[in-house]
Amino acid sequence: MAKEILKDQDIIFSNHDDVAGGISMTYEGSDIVWSRGAVWRMLRKVCVQEVLNNGSIEAGRGIRQRQLYQTLRNLYTKVGTPVNITEEITETIFNSMTSMLWGETVKGGIDARVAAEFRQVMGEIVHLLGQPNISDLFPVVARFDLQGVRRKMKSLMSWFDKIFDSILEQRQGVKSNKKDSLDFLDILLKIEEQADPKMPLTMTQVKALLLDMVAAGTDTTSTTLEWAMAEMLLKPETLKKARDELDALVGRDTILEDYHVPKLPYLDAVVKEVLRLHPPNPFLIPHTPSETCVVNGYTVPKNSGIYVNSWAIQRDPSVWENANDFIPERFLNTGKWDYKGNDFRYIPFGSGRRICPGVPLAEKSLGFVLGSLLHSFNWQLPKGAKLDLDDQFGQILRKRNPVILIPTPRLSKPELYAQFSEHD
Repeated sequence: MAKEILKDQDIIFSNHDDVAGGISMTYEGSDIVWSRGAVWRMLRKVCVQEVLNNGSIEAGRGIRQRQLYQTLRNLYTKVGTPVNITEEITETIFNSMTSMLWGETVKGGIDARVAAEFRQVMGEIVHLLGQPNISDLFPVVARFDLQGVRRKMKSLMSWFDKIFDSILEQRQGVKSNKKDSLDFLDILLKIEEQADPKMPLTMTQVKALLLDMVAAGTDTTSTTLEWAMAEMLLKPETLKKARDELDALVGRDTILEDYHVPKLPYLDAVVKEVLRLHPPNPFLIPHTPSETCVVNGYTVPKNSGIYVNSWAIQRDPSVWENANDFIPERFLNTGKWDYKGNDFRYIPFGSGRRICPGVPLAEKSLGFVLGSLLHSFNWQLPKGAKLDLDDQFGQILRKRNPVILIPTPRLSKPELYAQFSEHD
């Protein structure tokens, strides 16, 4: 059925359902997630061909590495004490995303306080998106906003709006003379300035795209890494295999760099297994048919809300042996599993024309951050603490309880940790 919706009848189901919370958080559907038709095609072209292409992602490699090394250096100052790994990862990914989006041309930057606020705001947004809303079920009463979802969402969105307005105000009237290494905002503003008059990129759409990349790029990536740390700490033999692979390739006499990551197949299998058990968007983004159609013998009326349960598909015991167990080995020595969504047994980022456009960036980030945390430090639970795998229902599949761990140095010499500062 997922294949029928996301591939066989992809054109009919190419639009996302206009849920009140999603529309309200994206400047009335001005982003790549909820826009439709020609506008969506234009925004996707901007994202895939201009902003998230291989060249742009590679240009941000130094930024991602620098932000991660700052986190590792900070963790080294906290050895032997409990650390909220969830907060550390969120701040790392958030700073990486914002640095790639608008670089160092914005005065003041983003500090730890803002990153912490982001986690809180995103938590409330995720809760609202996952909350059943009578306005979505009965559109005739939508204008009354009976549960206040639109009102609450717009209030939360004002936090992002202040950041974006401040950034755009600093950039207003400033012409970038850079020809290389443009940050994402440079690219978007140039497109906005030179836009096709028949289908212009508006400033509202620029802000909506920034929101997509900051919110989705940070929350889904940090949540996946949080699950990865929890799963591996609960499965010591898996953790040992990952570390043995790191030691064999990199050793403990040097630090992990991003060019090592493609040569670490077991680490890649760990990431894929985490995404199988804990897909960031367990129901994907709801689709809606543009006309009444038939799926697997069932008549689906026009404008219905369609949820594809990737969480259940990826835990289907008829497809996956020991489906609920964390077994990265299932992804080794096989080339059939990737993130492109062509095999409908494994669709952590969706499939079809609405597949997540940020997949290439997520691939670059997940293995490097996870590998660095495992390679640079040993991790243990505080005395008397327990680690669980309880999740918190919502549009994003978050852990219910944060991961609190104690780091201890793992590299062979203290001087190696000083190298993290040399990359600033």
